[in-house]
Amino acid sequence: MSAVLDVIKTKVVAAIAPDHLEVLDESHNHSRGVDTHFRVVVVSERFDGLRLAQRHQLIYQALAAELQQGVHALAIHTLTPAEWQQNGQTVAASPACRGGSKVDFS
Repeated sequence: MSAVLDVIKTKVVAAIAPDHLEVLDESHNHSRGVDTHFRVVVVSERFDGLRLAQRHQLIYQALAAELQQGVHALAIHTLTPAEWQQNGQTVAASPACRGGSKVDFS
């Protein structure tokens, strides 16, 4: 487990107090190195009544330092407990990496 992953977990728990939290290091699927791509699944009653953008803002605020210090990508899934149950306690997998700067856009 990476130090960045541990920091992400600690900060999200402190900021949101989630009912359920998953943090996955998906850096191995990308070309930008280690500890750069993460996926978080956060289930919390705190999200009740909030729009998706507001939920994500809470996560971005909690992880502002990490996003400025090397975390390149953060896939965020925020759900209320009811939404989590409705989705079968799962979220869609992250899309396959297209190679970032390696993609030929011409």
